[in-house]
Amino acid sequence: MNHKMSFISRILMLVSGALMVIAIFVPLWRIQMEAPQYPEGLELLIYPNKITGNVDVINGLNHYIGMKKIHYEDFVEFKVLPYLIGFFGLFFFITGFVANRKLLWGAFIAFLLFGVISMVDFWLWEYDYGHNLDPNAAIKVPGMAYQPPLIGFKQLLNFGAYSYPALGGWLFVVAGGLIMAALFVERKATASGKAIATSVGLILMFGQLSACQNGPVPINIGKDACHFCKMTISDVKFGAELITDKGKVYKFDEYHCLKGFLKKNTATVADMYISDFFAPNQLINTKQAFFLQGDKIHGPMNGNVAVFSSETGRKKGQETLGGNPISWEELMNQ
Repeated sequence: MNHKMSFISRILMLVSGALMVIAIFVPLWRIQMEAPQYPEGLELLIYPNKITGNVDVINGLNHYIGMKKIHYEDFVEFKVLPYLIGFFGLFFFITGFVANRKLLWGAFIAFLLFGVISMVDFWLWEYDYGHNLDPNAAIKVPGMAYQPPLIGFKQLLNFGAYSYPALGGWLFVVAGGLIMAALFVERKATASGKAIATSVGLILMFGQLSACQNGPVPINIGKDACHFCKMTISDVKFGAELITDKGKVYKFDEYHCLKGFLKKNTATVADMYISDFFAPNQLINTKQAFFLQGDKIHGPMNGNVAVFSSETGRKKGQETLGGNPISWEELMNQ
């Protein structure tokens, strides 16, 4: 039986090896924190061998809630991770040059295990820092833990925490995709469908990893601050939310502030949501919402728009509030 890989598969493995070499020198992960008192945000950039960003500021804030200081010298991972990434780069290069299908499968399995173990280790690190708190801390909230999200968004007191791959993390995702592509190229040479099934499984895994945000985040009335006007969001019937293509979440008092934010910022919008006037805890995608504008509608920032999840709801609201139906596009162009 011929165990040699095709030319295309060899090229894919060589490119994957090059991506691993680059990943040694760039940040793998980014944790961002935003709060009204830090409108510019704070961030941690996690490299294979260090942590950079606003480390001192975050350590100072964490001291008040009893979290341990973050020192990259305390992490054994930073001592071995560059070598592990380099090992995979070399492994992929060798696989590409030798062109052996068994080595391709070995690279696939080893890389998959490495990804799973790395994410578990990262979660355990976050858990330790977020739960093992100093009992003598100045600020203690019973039952509160401060573990950042593994990926996506999480509200921690008045801070919104975002966690997602940086450049190096996306290089890992691309390298994994190239290995899967090589497996697909070689699928006809296998006697069973295991290559296809396993590759599809890995595609699903990487798809979940790269999905930073799947939907709206609940708005905490009386706690969350409007990202535009900086006022505390106070009226549950008018709250609004914007999610960027990277999963970053911005919350607003109402559509009026959301509109003002869009005019002054160039964030790439994935989705926008507004509270249902009749079911305030439900956020409706602006693409599916029904809008009513009228003088009897009084939002917290002088907005005059109510939002409903159906045409029936809008007609019911119009009977009480008056006003006229309007589309989202018309609102944005006013």
